[in-house]
Amino acid sequence: MRTAPSSFTPPTEVFAGYIFDCDGTLADTMPLHHLAWQRALAEHGAEFDFHWELFVSRAGMTLEQTVVELAAQFRVPLDPTAVARSQRHFYAELEPTMEPIADVISYARSAARSAPVSVASGSQRATVDRTLRQLGISDLFPIIVTPEDVPRGKPAPDMFLLAARLMGVAPERCVVFEDGEMGIRAARSAGMAVVRVEAPRPRELAVSEG
Repeated sequence: MRTAPSSFTPPTEVFAGYIFDCDGTLADTMPLHHLAWQRALAEHGAEFDFHWELFVSRAGMTLEQTVVELAAQFRVPLDPTAVARSQRHFYAELEPTMEPIADVISYARSAARSAPVSVASGSQRATVDRTLRQLGISDLFPIIVTPEDVPRGKPAPDMFLLAARLMGVAPERCVVFEDGEMGIRAARSAGMAVVRVEAPRPRELAVSEG
């Protein structure tokens, strides 16, 4: 399996608990999600440009909440349930091509030797389980928190606070690894340290901007 590059600076401080986002942090799935979104929105008649920057600004939200916000922003009628269902369908077709973000996974393995680690992701539990299984790291994360487990998803702090509680660690002694702005806001609201992971961009964007 190929691995995807990322850019992050490991923390110098030692923490009592380590929480990792999944998409764009452990797995190079963001370009796949973006393409699935574009196909789903087109299928449902949306004509606005769902460009990369707009996509990234919503990263970490549930699919349904993303549709609600897009419908309001662009003043178009979109069914959150139907569009989210289409996005999941298109993403499932692309999912086998995902690549691991090896340096973050390597750091997680190292951290797990001396402290509890967990995943807190805005994706559905079934999607997270498939991702971790495909990357061969299911056993690394005994604690997984998704929007199904909490009243509010990112940017609310609920998922991170629950992950900390399940690890038995005070929030202020946790660090969160995140690529999305919504997740970073959520982690800071939870009173946790944050390590930003600069996830890989779509190849065509990386080439055009290089």
